[in-house]
Parts: sequence; structure tokens; C-alpha cells
Amino acid sequence: MPKGFFFDNARCTGCRTCVMACKDYHDHGPDEGFRRVLDYEGGDWNVAEDGTVSQDAFAYHISLACNHCASPACTQVCPTGAMHRDETGLIWPDITKCIGCGYCTMACPYHAPVIDKEPKRSSKCDGCRERLAAGQAPICVEACPLRALDFGEKGDIFERHAEWWDEVRGDILPLPSETETGPNLFIRPCPAAAQGRKGALVNRKEIGL
Repeated sequence: MPKGFFFDNARCTGCRTCVMACKDYHDHGPDEGFRRVLDYEGGDWNVAEDGTVSQDAFAYHISLACNHCASPACTQVCPTGAMHRDETGLIWPDITKCIGCGYCTMACPYHAPVIDKEPKRSSKCDGCRERLAAGQAPICVEACPLRALDFGEKGDIFERHAEWWDEVRGDILPLPSETETGPNLFIRPCPAAAQGRKGALVNRKEIGL
């Protein structure tokens, strides 16, 4: 059964501990990484006739990696079959087959796969499959100080987070619609995200978008 991430958007403070833990575990450099945090902000302010000011500003964060989608765009465009779903439900590239064409990078709406500078092959989050095989959680999940991340099969995630399940969804702004690839991403949205409030992604340069 496919596996995926649970993300509690209402708990995340945008601290980037998940990002740094992933970088450390995979020995990534400053310009490399499988997990990113998106900062999304919006709102406005108004001045009343009496001169008082009111505002409805909001800001929230989204910790994002590969969503091991039900209909993954990356595997569908891979010309060699390198990008594949394995027997455990995780999606990752077989570097012995990858030719570094970059189609997976261009196709993924979450920008999960990247082409390494060396050896010029695709790489991405694989759910820390070696840790999972050893009975451990992905390093990002283990590192999160607010316990805003979890990982597992949908049924197991439901059991652990059943109190929030009526709120859970597969997309919030500015993520693409979950209908595109069927991400195995289960988000408990904060109030602003649940309301679908329009805003802007304010850290594009940081995350390379």
C-alpha cells in the first residue's frame, strides 16, 4: 500500500528543523535538499473613519517533500523506468537506469525530483526507505520539534490522527490541486489555509522557484 506524509499545518512554525535534518542525513550541500518549507502570506489593512486601523494579515508554512503520489507524473514521463514505485509503495530513481534527462523534474508539480550536479542523475526524497526498513521514521519526522510531521500508510495515519480527519485534505494554497497527481499527502490546515485565503509565496528565492 502506498505510503505518504501527514502534515499538521496548524502546528508548523516554519522552523526548518525538518529541512536541516534531511540535509544532514543525506549529506547535502547548501544548494541541495529533498525537503523545503514554503512561506505563504497575505491579508490587508484598512483605516476606519475614526482613524483606527484593522488588519486581517495571515502567514503559514508548508513543509514539503515528495508525496509518493497515486498517479505520479515523474514515473509517467521517465523514458528508462528509472523513476519507479517499489514494492513498499515508495517512489525513487534507480541511478543505474537514470540518464539525467530531467523529465521527472519538469513534470512534478511539487518540484520533488532534482538532477544532482554530480553524477548528473535524478534524486529525491524516498521516504528514508533504509530507516523505514529498520523500523524508524523518516529523519524529518523524527526531527520535527512540534510533531507536525508523520509518515506511514493511510490507514495507520488515520488511526494516529483520527481527531483531525474531518479537516484533512490533500492540498492547500499555494500547492497544486490534489486531482493532478493524487498525492499521498494528508494536511490538517490552519484556519487561513482551510478558508483558501489568497496570498503569495514569499520565499521563492530560498526554495529555488
